[in-house]
Amino acid sequence: MTARRTDRSIPKRWTAMAIVVVALAACASDRSDSGSGTTDEVAVGEPPAVAPTDPGSDTGDTITLVTYDSFPEADTSLNDALASFTEQTGIGVDILVAGDTGTMLSKASLTAGNPEGDVMWGIDNTLLSRAIADGVFEPYVATGIADGSIPVPEEFTALVPDGEATPVDFGDVCVNYDIAWFAERGLDPPSTLADLIDPAYAGMLVVQNPATSSPGLAFLLATIHEYGLEGWEDYWRALGTNGVEVVEGWTEAYYERFSWAGGGPTPMVVSYGSSPPAEVIFADPPRDDAPTGVIEDTCFRQVEFAGVLRGTDSPEAARRLVDFLIGEQFQREVPLNLFVYPGNAAVALPQEFVDFAVIPDQSRTLDPAVIDANRSTWIDEWTELVLG
Repeated sequence: MTARRTDRSIPKRWTAMAIVVVALAACASDRSDSGSGTTDEVAVGEPPAVAPTDPGSDTGDTITLVTYDSFPEADTSLNDALASFTEQTGIGVDILVAGDTGTMLSKASLTAGNPEGDVMWGIDNTLLSRAIADGVFEPYVATGIADGSIPVPEEFTALVPDGEATPVDFGDVCVNYDIAWFAERGLDPPSTLADLIDPAYAGMLVVQNPATSSPGLAFLLATIHEYGLEGWEDYWRALGTNGVEVVEGWTEAYYERFSWAGGGPTPMVVSYGSSPPAEVIFADPPRDDAPTGVIEDTCFRQVEFAGVLRGTDSPEAARRLVDFLIGEQFQREVPLNLFVYPGNAAVALPQEFVDFAVIPDQSRTLDPAVIDANRSTWIDEWTELVLG
């Protein structure tokens, strides 16, 4: 097994793409994935009004949205939507980037009850139980979810049965492959996790370290879902025998080692179900077909949440922002800015996602409480097994 260690801390998803988005704001942005199943493009109309609150609320305050480091800070349509929220409510919004998701949660846990901000965006289901156990959030059910006017899949709200946080987006971590690479060699790409240990695909896969990478952790969890507590280590031994390469983070894997994006030696990489439309959107020169494919059997579902931080000085303003984050105006900007799917199932997808993104019928998942109880042990065992 080829194990490569570096000191780099890689953001969760499409960080490099997010930089491109800021530079090319007119092109939109970057990320995506929605469970709506809608296939028509969103028509931009008048922004919906935010429901008024009682007099004496926090209107006029400036509150802080704490988020991870691939959330765009300026010059995107996502930020324009936040500016519209301010215009509609009189509530200003500052963005505080707190590092990758794990770092963000560690800071929030240490300051629970006396938070650095007012609302947090981006805790996913692999870390949700820890956030709840640490008392990071003040329970609140967004108005549109509570009254049924905003459809959010029940499988997402079931993760927060007491309204601990609000599901705002989702996506799938999946093995991607270089379509042309396989076609040129007359080799069919793998279709299952089991195929990845077939000697026919020896040395063709690069993955990320689950201790330092969100997609790396998701891929590890996918293998645990498939092979169970008794079998996942044997599977990873077989991956090692088959020449899997391990790097620290997504950027290195995708832009240095993956044959399509980085000209590297490996034609398969752990990435996202939304990677193919990103490659079409940012193609130079333009193209009308996706150069990469997705192995659906490998996909692990990530659901991200926003919530009111416990101890905020502006609880009413924070609740209004959470209401806005799950509303249509903000949610329709999520795909092309964050390359995840909107949690609001009424929001239609951009055409590129309709045409090229992959939403598996049955994504792999594990109970957040099970993940929380075992995450550290699994990572330690993986590290000893794979990196020695």
